[in-house]
This record gives sequence, C-alpha cells and structure tokens, in this order.
Amino acid sequence: MAEYTKAQLTELIIGKLHRNFGRDVEDATPNHMFKACALVLRDIMSGHQMNTSNQVWEGQERQVHYLSLEFLMGRSLEKNAYNLGILDTLKEALEGLGFSASDLFEIEPDAGLGNGGLGRLAACYLDSMTTLEIPATGYSICYELGIFKQKIVDGKQVEQADNWLGLGDAWLIPKMDETEEVRFGGKIVDHWDDKGHNHPEHVGYTTVLAIPRDMEIAGYKTNHTNVLRLWDAKSPVPVDMSLYSRGEYLKAVEQQAMAEVIAKVLYPDDNHYEGKSLRLKQQYFFVSATVQSIVRKHRAQYGTLRNFHQKHVIQINDTHPTLVIPELMRILLDVEGYSWDEAWNIVTHTVAYTNHTVLAEALERWPQGLIETLLPRIWQILKEIAARYQRQLEQHFGGDMNKVSKMAIIWNGEVRMANLCICACYAVNGVSALHSEILKKDVFHDAYTMHPEQFKNVTNGIDHRRWLSQINPKLDALVRECTGGDDYLIHPDAILGLEKYKNDKAVLERMEAIKKENKRRFASYLARESGVVLNTDAIFDVQVKRLHEYKRQLLNVLHIVHLYNQLRDNPNMEFTPQTFLFGAKAAPGYHVAKRIIQLINSLSAQINADPICKDKLQVVFLENYRVSLAEKLMPASELSEQISTAGKEASGTGNMKFMMNGALTIGTLDGANVEMHQKLGDENIFLFGLTADQVTSLKASGYHPQDYYHQNGDLKRVIDQISAGFADKESYADLMDRLLRSAGGSPADDYMLLADFDSYRQAHCRALETYADRQRWNQMSLINVARSGIFAADRSIRDYARDIWHVPTRE
Repeated sequence: MAEYTKAQLTELIIGKLHRNFGRDVEDATPNHMFKACALVLRDIMSGHQMNTSNQVWEGQERQVHYLSLEFLMGRSLEKNAYNLGILDTLKEALEGLGFSASDLFEIEPDAGLGNGGLGRLAACYLDSMTTLEIPATGYSICYELGIFKQKIVDGKQVEQADNWLGLGDAWLIPKMDETEEVRFGGKIVDHWDDKGHNHPEHVGYTTVLAIPRDMEIAGYKTNHTNVLRLWDAKSPVPVDMSLYSRGEYLKAVEQQAMAEVIAKVLYPDDNHYEGKSLRLKQQYFFVSATVQSIVRKHRAQYGTLRNFHQKHVIQINDTHPTLVIPELMRILLDVEGYSWDEAWNIVTHTVAYTNHTVLAEALERWPQGLIETLLPRIWQILKEIAARYQRQLEQHFGGDMNKVSKMAIIWNGEVRMANLCICACYAVNGVSALHSEILKKDVFHDAYTMHPEQFKNVTNGIDHRRWLSQINPKLDALVRECTGGDDYLIHPDAILGLEKYKNDKAVLERMEAIKKENKRRFASYLARESGVVLNTDAIFDVQVKRLHEYKRQLLNVLHIVHLYNQLRDNPNMEFTPQTFLFGAKAAPGYHVAKRIIQLINSLSAQINADPICKDKLQVVFLENYRVSLAEKLMPASELSEQISTAGKEASGTGNMKFMMNGALTIGTLDGANVEMHQKLGDENIFLFGLTADQVTSLKASGYHPQDYYHQNGDLKRVIDQISAGFADKESYADLMDRLLRSAGGSPADDYMLLADFDSYRQAHCRALETYADRQRWNQMSLINVARSGIFAADRSIRDYARDIWHVPTRE
C-alpha cells in the first residue's frame, strides 16, 4: 500500500482544484472540493488498476465477471479513502484547507443503481473480490437516474428523480475506445453455403452504442484494484441533419433519445408493453456489450475462443442478465463460426447462476413475441436451445409432460429465464441454506434430480469493513481491543475473540454506552434533517427494507396498534418505552405496498399526537431510505425486525448488518435467520411464528384467517380499527380485506400474518423483558457481534471462489 502524508494529499488536492476547476482553495465550493478529492483518489486507484490489469494479463489468470442489473454502491469518497488506508490523512488535509471532512462526505449523492438487497449485495461482493485479490469486473448500466428519491406527501409515497451523476460522475472514467455496438430489431436473412452451413445475416436493425464508464474499486490494504464497468447508451447518429435542416427538430434527435432512454432510469415499471420492451432492451444492451467486451479482450490475448471457459467465469446475479447465454452462443456461432456443440460446451462451462427468489412472480418470463421482434437472432438461438432441452427432458422423464412443461424454456408463448439458467449454467446457487434447500426440494426439484451436482449454496454476506468498522468506529475500537488488533478486518472470523468478554462487566457497560451514543447521534441527525425528535430512552425497534407484503411490515403495524390499544385502555400501566422506526421504498407500480406506507404514516400521526403515548410509544417513517441513511441507523438500532413469512425471504442482508452492530433479532426461521439462529442458539435471538414446512402444510390443509380474527378479540379489534381508519379519516378496509377475504386470484392473508400474530406478540414481550435486564441484553448484544463473522462477504466470496469459480484468493 502506498503511503501519503498530509502535505502530499494537500498538494494533490490543490493541483486538482487548479487544473480541473480553475480555482484556488479560497474560491472553491464544497462541490469543487469533493470533486477534487474524488479525482485524487481516482488517480491513485487508476495507477493500481493498471498494474493489476497487467499482472492478470501476464499471469493469464482466470477472471470473474459479475453481471448484475443493480449495484447499490452508496457513497464512495469515505469508503475509498478507508480502503486505501488514507482516511485519517485525508481528513487532516481537508481540515487544514478549511473544509469539514464530515460535511464533504455528506454532500456526496448515493450511487443508487439498485432497488435493495440484490444491488447492495453486489456492491459488497465487489469490495470483497477486490480485497481478496480475485481478478474480477462488475458490469451494469450507467443509469442517469438511480432509484427514485422518496418524498412523503400527505402520508403517501411520491417518487422524484434521483440525478446522482452531478457529483457522482467524478468517479467514472469514460473509455470511448472500448465502445461496443448493440443491435435491436430488424430481421435475419439466412445464407447457406455449399457445405450446408448457415451464415445468418442481421439486416434492418437499429444500432445503439454502449460506452463504458468505469468505476475503480479499491480493495482493503491491497494495491489490487478491480473495476465496475457501467455501460452508457448513445445513438451512433446524434442528429439527423436532413430533418434538422427541414426544421423538424424533435424528429431530428428522436433516434438519439430512443437510444439514451435505455440508460435513463433504473428498472422501468414493466406493467405495460412499453415498460416491458424497455426492460428487455436494458437487459440485452448490457449483456451484449459485456460479452462483446470480454470476448474482444480475450481474443486479443489468446487469438482463439476455444479456451474461453478456462479463462473466464460469468456469474449472473439473478435472472436479469440471462440473455448472456444466447448472446455468447451468437458470437461463438455467427462471429467465430464454431459448431453448435463446440459453442454450447464453452457456454455451459462459463456461466453460473445465483437465484435470489422463490416467489413465482419474480421468476422472469418474457412474451415470445417481444423477443422475436426486438432480438430476432437471439430468438432463433433460444428456440434451438429450448427444443434441444425439451427433447432431453422428454427422454429423461419418459414423456411425463407435466414435468416437461414445468421445466421447459419456451412454453405457452413465454420464455422462462430461470429455466434457461438451469439448462445452461454449470452451477446454480441459492443464497442461504434454507433457500438452497427450497430450490432443490421445490422450485427446481426435477432439475435437481437430473443434476444434483449442479446445485450449490453460498449464503449471502456483507462488507463488514463498511458495515461495522467504518460506520461504527467506537464498536470497531472495542472489537480491536478485545481481539488484539485489526486482524478481523481481513479475517472476519477473528471477531469471535470478543466473546471471551461476555461476562466482563466493564466491556458490557462499554457496549451499552456505545449504543446509547449511537442512538443520540442518530436522533440528532434525524432532528436536523426532518425535525422529528426521537425518544432516545426508548428501545429503537427497526424495520428497514423494501416494502413488500411478504416482508410483513403490516404484521409490525398490527402489533403496534395492539400496543396502542393497551395504553389507551390503561394509561398508567407499566410500559417499556418503544420507538418503532420504519424505512422502505415501494416499487412505483406496487399499489398495495404504497398503501401500507400510507397506513404507517397515518398510524404515526395518530400515535405521535396522542398525549397518552408521550415518552412511551412512538412511530416514525424514515423518508427516502438509502445506503447512507442505513449507515447512520444500523449502529443505533437495538431490535431488528426480520419477520418475513417463513420460506419467502431468500436470505436477507439487513439482518446481518443489524447483528454485526449489536442489535438483537426478532424473526421467523426464514432466509439467513436460520443460520443466524444456528450460530446464536435459542437464547440469543427472539424467534416466533410458523416454520417454512408448517406454512406449507397449513396452506395445504386449508388456511382460514377468519378463524383467527373471530377467536382473538385483540386481533379483531386491531383489524376493525385499521379498517375504520384513524384521526385522518383514511379507511384501510382494502388492506384488511386482503387479510380476511381472497380476491383477484390471491388467497386471503397469503403471507399468514394472522396465523403468526400471537406468536409475534409474545416474542415482543420476551424481548422487552430481556431489555429490562441490562446485563443480559448487553451480553446477548456482544454475543451477536462476536458470532457475526460468518456473515462477512469475504466468507461468501471465498465460498464462490472455492466451490464455483475455482480461482485462488489472498490468504
């Protein structure tokens, strides 16, 4: 690692201000100063990256290509400085120049190129791949507008554009000379030669240029540097001059606008045909550009693609990049002239697939006509793959068309992306032990019986350097003291050394003092930002994640209304003060999720205005939940709500961040909660609710939520109250009806809130009893931190490297 002094960094920053912005320090705004710092760090990382690239080339090393339509990177200035080992020096240099480092870190926009856990996982994995010195590149789209900024207006979510590039583009290095062409539309003309080989020609297509904008990724305490390649979309014809000269100005730039819309917005709403078409264009645009780029570099080095699968692994993060399979086939068949069998052998030894969901609606399917029109050559290749696979299936299952129809790639006019992955990928992994078992036993059971060796598990992990050391410096200092140094930052299992102090009164008191200080710090931040005053003497009970019915924010609401009723009935009862914090964005087209946000805000207004609840019960919805807000909230959290219906959450990573920061979990045996429970035992986690098997069997035998409603007076009262609405006179009968009556093909209470309500309430009672015993609570908190090392992304990446990618890692 290169060392930089305060004087050297100061000189570099002043140089950037002069050369790039024509400013002296005295004239520089905070924005200028931020960009100057970013450019200095970018230069350092670029030098490292060029050396890394040369080593990989010369060593002919196997490379990992991580394809994800989402990378939720958050902010980069503090993170990069931390990884480069110059954070303290940078702070000193900035203070010396008359700028506040913390204010400067705060003005950086989040690079919100993702919706939630999937994109944040990809960001954590890039950090770990680089730190473990794996030659790796991430690929995605350079969305001009990331995930929307959420405003709450009259209690409702309103989406606003999130233009992160104003300052964020300081991190991006355009590589115009590595531009690729991506083709849409048109038709295929077959040309048969005298040997009976077809040479298909694509004619009448529209071209979109894919221009790489590379973001350097620094590893921790290593000069190894990887890249996140973000593809920007441009038209090869910026303006049609013939139309322009005739005065048809809008038409003249139409082609440019149609091209650029591909990289305009993260994940357009695909509830309508135009949305579906754009989403498919985004997926093909980024995989086509990516594969062409990898192939071009490989051919330049080796002169052949016959060894392609020995030198590359392409990991696809969920089904969004699945079109990489037919696109690689297209290049091998049409450009390289390989036979089908040779091309298929290369593809099926190159591509591996991570599945992130068991929800049927999230397993992507595309209308056949859309692919046929938009990607005619890809459609031909898909048809051939599907036909060959179907013949295999019919042979294997003795013509059992029930099984064949479930596993077919093309069926009833739809192309099923997950089935294409199962057919073509050499490894398929789930993201927690329970999830991987569900894939084998249920979602892909028949495929598992055909090729059990194809199925793996890699439990998700988080970047513990960011999510503990960087965001919780006092806890980091305590861990270092107790474990004898900073070894845990490279070997996360070393954090287990903290457990030796579980009976040490002084250490437990420090744990408590750190948590109190973090709560006060978060409360003062929130008061500054939104005017909301938190009761820091209350337990901070937190549920932050995407708003989805299966994550059951609504169950949390039912319980809070029950607590409110208890207080109203008996204002002088003994009551542990509780502050419930929610943070969530709902997908723009997901009406029910948006209604739940509105309900939380209605409830918040009701409770926070009621004098009976003062200093006892508080509900706050945190507007615009994002990575940088999570970094402030996680260290302050005490009770972590991980309450999805068992069998629905693939893994979760928020649960790991809370655990690592000493919050205790109230949760179902779902996703990675199962492995957390295995590590913690019954005594260090608050479990409740049905297990995945019990959910399945109760549904099979007939689940009747109305029985719970009629038999439980407390629950009936809560549901009736929410139906009627609160002081704002907004009725939520529509949400409550979903719990009691089936509608539109969905069964009543599909996510079994009513079945789990009583168990959930009892778990809360146990948690509050424990909270009253400060020594016991602090001890559990310490044990959670000490046993969290297994959930570091470094461990996940070592698992991928050993079991799937077959690449070495830094020791």
